[in-house]
Amino acid sequence: MPHRTFLAFIWPSLLAMLLFIAVPIVSVAYQSLFVEHQQILSEVESCGPFGCKSEVRVDAAAMAELRAEEPMGRYNGLGTYTNPTHLAFDEVREAWATSGSFGNFIGRVMNLPFYKALIFTLCYTFIVTPLVIVLGFCIAVAVNNVSARLKGPVIFFSLLPMIVTPLIGALVLFWMIDSRGVIGATLQVIFNDPQLSLKASPTLTWVTLFVYGVWHSAPFAFVVFYAGLQTVPQDTLESAMVDGASRWERIKYVTIPYLMPLATFIALMQLMDNFRVFEPIISFSAEANAPSLSYMIYSDLRSGDFPLFGSAAASSVLTIIGVIILLFPVLIRNWREFNRKA
Repeated sequence: MPHRTFLAFIWPSLLAMLLFIAVPIVSVAYQSLFVEHQQILSEVESCGPFGCKSEVRVDAAAMAELRAEEPMGRYNGLGTYTNPTHLAFDEVREAWATSGSFGNFIGRVMNLPFYKALIFTLCYTFIVTPLVIVLGFCIAVAVNNVSARLKGPVIFFSLLPMIVTPLIGALVLFWMIDSRGVIGATLQVIFNDPQLSLKASPTLTWVTLFVYGVWHSAPFAFVVFYAGLQTVPQDTLESAMVDGASRWERIKYVTIPYLMPLATFIALMQLMDNFRVFEPIISFSAEANAPSLSYMIYSDLRSGDFPLFGSAAASSVLTIIGVIILLFPVLIRNWREFNRKA
């Protein structure tokens, strides 16, 4: 294809990527180098029926003038990235120097806001993603083998978790595990403990969030795998049957290798999506036990009367870097396979 023709086809996509992906990322990275202006206080005298008294208030006029001169805020460089709420270099260095053992060091570091959110985000990503792939594949194989009469209803019920809005689905599960909900009340009866609560335990909160993540994302993997199963070469499967291969052997040696590109695609999508986990934390009110990087951004933007735009931008940049690091090994593997086939 001539270069001019190729550019004619590709330039609309490149323009859209530049406007809606590259420019916002650069803007966020630039905003992360600034912090909010310090409050300018002034002493004013307030008089009432019982006399006058002096009060210290924010000088709104002076603050407006300062924001007009420096709309981005006060330049802070990389200070936001290294402060105690993010990478916390000084705190990590101090913990390493004063901790008596590696376990104590890890415990102290994991209590820092950014690392606490990072460890939950990574656990959620690396536990939910493989479970979604495995469960989606199992559902696809099961649906592909049911009778034609039952296939429609089974597909519909398999897709229900994906049809439900994530926030609503998380709220429904949150109500179900409440002490007055179906799951919560049943567990209290089974363990004969009226005080048992899934919400009170950090470990059970994590497990509940993982279960919800798998439940909500498995239909996506099911749809992709089910579509792929329709393209598996029947001649190869029939040859395997003639050679005496069992159903499990046909799945292991024929179906799974054929669907590996789809598994890679699902892994890429789920890694990006799970690393940005947010809705379940809001629905479960689990920010105390299970904060995530996305929740840190949300918290900064809701910080009182003065949103912390610089802090939120720094968290966004670190999240983007984390996604790139996660995807890099998979992309490198795909690139090598592509070159090998070429």
